[in-house]
Amino acid sequence: MSDFTASSPASSPVSAGHGISASTRWVQLAAGVFCMMAISSPQYVWTLFTKPLLAQFGGTLSQLQVTFSILIVLQTFLSPFQGYLVERFGPRLLLSVGALMTGASWVLAAQATSVAGIYLTYGVIGGIGTGIIYVGVVGLMVKWFPDRRGFATGMVAAGYGMGAIITTFPIASSLAATNYQHTMLTYGLAIGVAGLLAAQLLRRPPVGWMAQYRPATTTRHDTSPGEMLKTPVFWLMFLMMTMMSTSGLMVISQMGSFAKDFGVTEAMVFGMAALPLALTIDRFTNGLTRPFFGWVSDRIGRENTMTVAFGLEGVAMIIWLLTRDNAVLFVLMSGVVFFGWGEIFSLFPSTLTDTFGTRDATTNYGFLYMAQGIGSVFGGPLAALLHERTGSWIPVFYSVIAMDLITAVLAYFVLRPMRRRYLAQKG
Repeated sequence: MSDFTASSPASSPVSAGHGISASTRWVQLAAGVFCMMAISSPQYVWTLFTKPLLAQFGGTLSQLQVTFSILIVLQTFLSPFQGYLVERFGPRLLLSVGALMTGASWVLAAQATSVAGIYLTYGVIGGIGTGIIYVGVVGLMVKWFPDRRGFATGMVAAGYGMGAIITTFPIASSLAATNYQHTMLTYGLAIGVAGLLAAQLLRRPPVGWMAQYRPATTTRHDTSPGEMLKTPVFWLMFLMMTMMSTSGLMVISQMGSFAKDFGVTEAMVFGMAALPLALTIDRFTNGLTRPFFGWVSDRIGRENTMTVAFGLEGVAMIIWLLTRDNAVLFVLMSGVVFFGWGEIFSLFPSTLTDTFGTRDATTNYGFLYMAQGIGSVFGGPLAALLHERTGSWIPVFYSVIAMDLITAVLAYFVLRPMRRRYLAQKG
């Protein structure tokens, strides 16, 4: 017997028979959000560390940006295996390990004596740790909230996108007042402890949780990872997520560098330094967009929402490029860019689970999440290399703008009919 019964997507869930209250899942959502917030800084404040790390170790920006790619590649490429481990051993144990590894990555990076050491600590250990938590939390939420899948995944993804709001200015201030070693040591300890505490609250939903709830746009059948990987609809989603990841991760990893080239790094906007202010606003809009567009997609459909959001990012990137020497517009438009980007982390996992079911949702999303790793390579060292070869960020911007607009078109004209055909075949 299921805990929730639903005759339509608008039905309200009612607890019924597993000995837990309907409010339990909201506790799980809150714990998941906090856990994601705790481990968001390694990705989203990386750009603040590039200048002091280059001063310490020398080399080129493209060489240093390999760290960022290692972080994201390991965060994503190991996620199918990590998702399997979460399913096998439970979220509390695995996510505790992930939190401790994430904190340790910064503590150890503070002691590194070479760029290779940064690769190993910040990149390898941090990537594995953050990946365990990310795929584990998202996989839990799509199971706890089949009726609000877009909103719930959007909320935990918002935690990851917005968590660095809390740390951006303090880390920037710490770097200015001390050095990157002290900053990494202090905040690494804080990251590890916060994530560990949040992980203790997480658990799986009981068997049969909301089993009867099935909106018209979801499948009746659970698809195994092996079966899913044979379907064209999965690979289309993988291509689309790769292109969207590339555009956003280019901005995240390179923003400090192109802000300097655009001449806005030292500018003051509203009485604050332009770059950390832009990063803080970005974290807010990057987080806000995830539950917002997730909620919208629960109502108007996933592909329709993708078209609007991805198109918004493409247009915002065009305006941003055209007004790049204006510090005020640089700050404001960076927020709009992230509002059009961050929702990929609610729309893609929701669409994937709608299409392939919940039984293997954590592992299935792990395979799709690998697209983020590919995007980190294109948006990180390869984008930096393109800039070094051309001497300009304009070709880089042109490339990611094209990806945004192409993905918006694919969502409506290709993914939408393809996914409906697939669901019709599954019955």
